[in-house]
Amino acid sequence: MATTISSLAATHSLHRRCCRSSTASASTPSRVSFRAAPPAVAAARARCRAAVQVLASSAVLEAPEELATRKLYVGNIPRTVANDELSAMFAEHGTVVRAEVMYDKYSGRSRRFGFVTMSTVEEANAATEALNETEVGGRKIKVNVTESFLPNIDLSAPEPEPTFVDSQYKVYVGNLAKTVTTEVLKNFFSEKGEVLSATVSRVPGTPKSKGFGFVTFSSDGEVEAAVSTFNNTELEGQTIRVNKA
Repeated sequence: MATTISSLAATHSLHRRCCRSSTASASTPSRVSFRAAPPAVAAARARCRAAVQVLASSAVLEAPEELATRKLYVGNIPRTVANDELSAMFAEHGTVVRAEVMYDKYSGRSRRFGFVTMSTVEEANAATEALNETEVGGRKIKVNVTESFLPNIDLSAPEPEPTFVDSQYKVYVGNLAKTVTTEVLKNFFSEKGEVLSATVSRVPGTPKSKGFGFVTFSSDGEVEAAVSTFNNTELEGQTIRVNKA
């Protein structure tokens, strides 16, 4: 990107210099004249336009396949890894042009993968060799060149919900904030027993929360403890209701 911007700046500068030089060579008194430009001036202007077009096309366009060889997919990263940390991981192996962790647009949580663009193909290959299958935060990360890994990944699609395991020992959780996900709900209730499963109800065909969910446990005692502990407590800024289901 830096190369593109500097090249465009050079293009603009060249255009101004060409136009000034061609105008200066045909300087006349300050009267407005509509006569045709002398042949030498017209030729200078033509050369200027051609030079600008060549520079502009080379500055802006980059073959997609060339970019793909420098852009790396980084998968299975911990949810705590942010853009700066991702960039720092790869900076040891070359110049990082861009590092971006992908987030779920509805929940705001990391989707546990991201993309890193290195400045050269050699640096991208070196980073892949050094970091693929290494451990970060207790998780083995995957590093691949994007042209050979998941080229059609849908970055806007919400994360799929895990399969809900039903049980006779279940609680209803109401008044959930729209930001509460199944994982957040499960972790919240795990403090008071072994949570078998949890789910946030969604509007059919959409990722939008209906504002309630269910949590299942392995015993009636855990259900009682969850109701007595969490009913009328706050989760993600809202007071939730917890009842036996």
